[in-house]
Amino acid sequence: MPTEVCTLNIPDSLAREINTANQDLLIELLERGLHALKIERALDQYARGGISFGAAAKQAGVSQPELARHAYARDMEAPFSDETLAEELS
Repeated sequence: MPTEVCTLNIPDSLAREINTANQDLLIELLERGLHALKIERALDQYARGGISFGAAAKQAGVSQPELARHAYARDMEAPFSDETLAEELS
């Protein structure tokens, strides 16, 4: 996988914690955080009526059934398609 060096200014307390972590842990942390943030932002836009559920899933980079699970975890009603229903029942 190609890599790139990033420089980031962060609070001292966070820098101390990061300095004790290995690179693999930090990469996983960033990947998980970005994934969660994309889902959260997409669901927020969907909840405000700014985009459709399908567009929200595409924006978040996940399937509609996966986004539906996140929506339900946030007590949101997500529309169920036949595909989503079949996947949830299998």
